[in-house]
Amino acid sequence: MLEHGGNLREAAHAYDRPLEQWIDLSTGINPHWYPVPGTSPNAWHRLPEADPALAAAACAYYGAQSMLPVAGTQAAIQALPRLRAPGRVIVAAPSYAEHAHHWGQHGHQLRQVPYAQLNDAVDDCEVLVVCNPNNPTGARIAPEQLLAWAETLAARGGWLVVDEAFGDTEDAASLGAYTGQPGLIVLRSVGKFFGLAGLRLGFVAAHPTLLQKLAAMLGPWTVSGPAQQVALAALCDTGWQQAMRARLHGEGKRLRQLLASCGIASTGCALFQWWPEARAEDFHRHMAERGIWVRLFRHAARGIRLGLPPYEPAWQQLEQALIAWNKENT
Repeated sequence: MLEHGGNLREAAHAYDRPLEQWIDLSTGINPHWYPVPGTSPNAWHRLPEADPALAAAACAYYGAQSMLPVAGTQAAIQALPRLRAPGRVIVAAPSYAEHAHHWGQHGHQLRQVPYAQLNDAVDDCEVLVVCNPNNPTGARIAPEQLLAWAETLAARGGWLVVDEAFGDTEDAASLGAYTGQPGLIVLRSVGKFFGLAGLRLGFVAAHPTLLQKLAAMLGPWTVSGPAQQVALAALCDTGWQQAMRARLHGEGKRLRQLLASCGIASTGCALFQWWPEARAEDFHRHMAERGIWVRLFRHAARGIRLGLPPYEPAWQQLEQALIAWNKENT
């Protein structure tokens, strides 16, 4: 399996520090998770029938016409390459590594193309995959540009797959409203903004015909009953959503300014910051020795990504670690 953030047990073992003594900034997941409500008494007993209210709530929240609940967007990322005959696929680079990994496993001719070169590459593929905003760099592509690419690809039976997992604080940029047209597929995650990664729930917005094929491939009971009930409450709680967006924008700005005060010019979104750190392994080790687990990228997106500290003492611990790093390297 590919390496991901959130591997705190690995950190605890490698640095001989108990789990409870770590600050995990490695995932970009909202540290202020949605307060999970109680589930119905039989939620853990019954087979999880698909609740139409959940899909309806998702359509309302994400602004899409049709959506399919899946066991995290990872399930869709793994399944989509199997719904097409082998063809030419371009995955924007760098981006979430699972996209290229799975498109490369099913006979497709895979190329990874830098974001700045995508416009010139659209005519050379049947499928284009982008993260918007990008994970891990935070790079963004204007909706107008994406829709133009989608139209070009759809004209020859192709797909534009847009992973909007970190898009909840940037809804004006979402393509959800346009997914009724063939060839445009948008992936959304409940785990990031709502801080409920353990729920393993995401949604796919696309033309109903494609969603039917995807549902048939994934099979029955893909999303647990308790997960459906929790997600329905979260998607309908507009008060919590509005307050949380404001909070995350404030904390995202604070994180960016904190890094800048230590000479680090970062990019990202409300949930994380990233920069191309020349001494990435050394920085990662420096933080780990102080009980802070950040995401190290060794290859295409060589650098460091870190998410929001969960509480004020963690902010102070991060600031002290950054100041120490700055003193040691200037």
